[in-house]
Amino acid sequence: MADPGRAKRLAKRISTVVASAIEYEIKDPRLAGVTITDAKVTNDLHDATLYYTVLGRSLDEEPDYAGAAAALEKAKGVLRTKVGAATGVRFTPTLAFVRDTVPDAAHRMEELLAQARAADEDLARVRQGAKHAGDTDPYRVTGAEDDVDGGPDGTPDGPYAEDTGDRHRFED
Repeated sequence: MADPGRAKRLAKRISTVVASAIEYEIKDPRLAGVTITDAKVTNDLHDATLYYTVLGRSLDEEPDYAGAAAALEKAKGVLRTKVGAATGVRFTPTLAFVRDTVPDAAHRMEELLAQARAADEDLARVRQGAKHAGDTDPYRVTGAEDDVDGGPDGTPDGPYAEDTGDRHRFED
């Protein structure tokens, strides 16, 4: 079994070779907006997974994911041959292409953050002229100073004021 460091180095080399071949050597027009974003190689160096994204030709146009996947599947043999020639390993890894969904997830998160910012701005705008409902301090009771020492005649009141029958313990 190969060490993970070697697998990482091989994955980086494979992604460079495949990206270069897609850009300069393979003449399929469906691969025009394909970018290799990441590559992973198993520790036994037999299988390589390449992650790719597809850019649309314009901002209004949706990328052709199905066309790019079909073109990559068609070019898989040629790409594997180029990887084998460029890496010089005993066994050329099999190539698998997986569409990278990280940019889509990041775009969705940006949309959600924009919605949250808009909601915060609306709340701040509503909050500017708002006043508290009721008193400013709802827990303040008028005449609370009198209740500290007890009732108006000085006798204790409240939940602990009842006679529990244990007074004789505290007498001299």
